[in-house]
Amino acid sequence: MNITERQSEIVALIRGNGFLTIDALAVHFTVTPQTIRRDVNQLCDANILRRRHGGAELLQPLTNSPYDSRRITNIGAKQRVGEAVAALIPNHASVLIGIGSTLEQVAVALQGHDDLTVVTNNLNAAMALSANRSNRVVIPGGTLRLPDRDLLGPEVDEMFRSFRADFGLFGVGGIDRDGTLLDFDHAEVAARVAIRESCRVSVLAVDVTKFDRTAPAQGGRLGDVDVVVVDDMPRPGLAEMVAAGEVKLVVASEEEAIDAQ
Repeated sequence: MNITERQSEIVALIRGNGFLTIDALAVHFTVTPQTIRRDVNQLCDANILRRRHGGAELLQPLTNSPYDSRRITNIGAKQRVGEAVAALIPNHASVLIGIGSTLEQVAVALQGHDDLTVVTNNLNAAMALSANRSNRVVIPGGTLRLPDRDLLGPEVDEMFRSFRADFGLFGVGGIDRDGTLLDFDHAEVAARVAIRESCRVSVLAVDVTKFDRTAPAQGGRLGDVDVVVVDDMPRPGLAEMVAAGEVKLVVASEEEAIDAQ
């Protein structure tokens, strides 16, 4: 499904509010309820939203939504996060890059960097960074997971742990209210932990919708990360949690980083 810009914003609004009525969405976008209903019906057919009592709520499956849907959802926010992460990485650095649509945008933003050593299980990121011939790109063996175009498993974990990189970049499926980092599969957690433990500076790249999003597999906490890059300020309670964990918070929509220490 090709999601329109309005449909992407509908998903973001519902994710932030939990539930919104058709009428409320129509007022927000200054369109007719019939127009919003068509948008909501298409998002429900794509298993992104679920109809409920005159409106819609986010469908929270035990598995992640399809990759091609995720890569265009909140694309503007992911691009801003990608650019902010890339600004932290100097030329000639060694970088571990994890899976996910946000990390694909990080890789796209890193295309202007020279002489990077990139270790990744994210084939989308590998292809983006291979466009610069000064880069060295290392990928693991194993079975390609489709349609995500990434690799997971013991070979991936071993590959990451065989390096000591300058930076480790990764995302998560969700961040619980107590700061627990969540993913949809234990293999995803294992690869993420291997990246975090095999770098000098760990960077969590997420759009703000990942806060309070649920996923079944847990591993690590927000306070384990050195830098968190988001597209917008999280709700106050989560911002305080970042501060308590002595994590550096970079808000991609602002010019200056906010240091929570």
